Amino acid sequence: MSLAAFQRTFHAELRCEVPTSPLATHPGLAVHRSTMARAAIDALEANFPAVACLVGQAWFRSAAAAFFAEQPARDARLLAYGADFPAFLAAAPSASDLPYLADVAQLDWLWLESYAAADASALHASSVRRLADDAIGELRVAPHPATRAWSSSYPALAIWNASRACVAVPDDMAWEPQTALITRPAGDVVVTLADPPTLAFLDACTDEAPLAACVERTQHHFPSARTDLIFAQLLTTGALTAL
Repeated sequence: MSLAAFQRTFHAELRCEVPTSPLATHPGLAVHRSTMARAAIDALEANFPAVACLVGQAWFRSAAAAFFAEQPARDARLLAYGADFPAFLAAAPSASDLPYLADVAQLDWLWLESYAAADASALHASSVRRLADDAIGELRVAPHPATRAWSSSYPALAIWNASRACVAVPDDMAWEPQTALITRPAGDVVVTLADPPTLAFLDACTDEAPLAACVERTQHHFPSARTDLIFAQLLTTGALTAL
């Protein structure tokens, strides 16, 4: 067996894809499988800290092991492992009494995506002020690579904030839908409570349309939206970049 063939077979056997290979009965293979599983479960626990705190380590690691059995890591960068974990939790019978858990997991993942996103220059208010009044409406903007939008039918942001700090969820928490903006101003990921008009404005910016068109599109769906304040918030949080 060539070295390349051995490496392919060894990798497949670690994933239990070729149980009849010559390596299948080697006693040391179980050690490698265990190490690979442990690394993936550890990575999930690091990538989803709010979920891990919310459900407890034992429950989390059991769910992570089940997820790994279905979806082993395919990327050596374990920071990128777990994109489908929120959907896995949403479908898990053992999480049926925690309907907000998948949304908390999704927020953990979006935080991680924002943290690992590409760098780009954020659009600042000072740059907009230097433009002539008739040029502002023609300004083309787009979401910064680190910007993410998130919404939940539950108060999952409040739950996430408490769980991320590993403290109890407040007893007086209002049980209502929440939306959030995830940005990375000055290199630090920040999660800000937002509202549907803000997310609609941000979505309009994804089409690389002029700013005036983004305002018009947002006000079409939310006629009473203060798009001037929304734009100011997006500038303050570093959510946009100029094209």
